[in-house]
Amino acid sequence: MSFQRLAVTTKRLELDALIHCLSEATKNGESEGIGAVASFLGLVRERNLGHRVMKLEYEAYEPLAMHAFERITSEVVERWPATQLALHHRIGVLAIGEASVAIVTASPHRADAFAACRYAIERVKQIAPIWKREFFEGGDVWIEGATADPDDATAREDAYRRTCV
Repeated sequence: MSFQRLAVTTKRLELDALIHCLSEATKNGESEGIGAVASFLGLVRERNLGHRVMKLEYEAYEPLAMHAFERITSEVVERWPATQLALHHRIGVLAIGEASVAIVTASPHRADAFAACRYAIERVKQIAPIWKREFFEGGDVWIEGATADPDDATAREDAYRRTCV
């Protein structure tokens, strides 16, 4: 069974498995070679907006989230043609320090790997239907999730601008 590059999952995220997935694609001749790998791992932080966070709970509309991940992959390949992407987002209840999102990009050159990784997380935040509920001392709050229309060129350019700053 092959490891999926894109996933919404309740399982613990495995950054090494994502890296291995992309390096195996290179060995199998599915790409022109990896010279650089960049990764992003989003963790549940202990403090946010002056509150001590107790835990987070993520919910997603999985079919549409997967569609968003596929779209992000296409956008990455369009901007950085030799780049590969693997992206997993966790849902369910997560404790402080646990990973909620893992992104790995691989390309022949480091600049493209870094840029594509940053672009991917910006687009996830913009268009993936994934919502976060933050539990803190004294209450809880839903944090606004995806708000941009995937076809909104302004939002897409904003993600690219943040990537290249």
